[in-house]
Amino acid sequence: MASLRILPAADAAILLIRRGRRRRRQRSRLRAKVRLECKHFGTGNVERAIDGVTDETGTYKIELKDGHEEDICEVVLVQSPRKDCDEVRELRDRASVLLTRNVGICDSVRLANPLGYFKDVPLPVCSELLKKLDLDDQTE
Repeated sequence: MASLRILPAADAAILLIRRGRRRRRQRSRLRAKVRLECKHFGTGNVERAIDGVTDETGTYKIELKDGHEEDICEVVLVQSPRKDCDEVRELRDRASVLLTRNVGICDSVRLANPLGYFKDVPLPVCSELLKKLDLDDQTE
């Protein structure tokens, strides 16, 4: 059995995004819904879709039993638990995951890039943090 674990998961866990930058923030007890989708390499048809939910730390684990040499698999955002933080943007809504064992990876755990939703209104701390890091491109 192959096991897939993605760290970190969606915004309910640790990512609040605004102005194209990730920010680690306080963890939430809200649970975001995610899905592992595997598409056949040749046809592009979804061969398998398994839903998952983040825990209170933003971690989720999706277990599957078969090899996926012929598949292109991605973890995708499904639903944000927060109405004020549910904007989906391209390249933040999915992460590719290699699930075949025939590429020299011995461990059965796979990690994917972070996923995240954008907030409707940036947190007040974001502006201050960007200034401290000298990343603020706005003059006030």
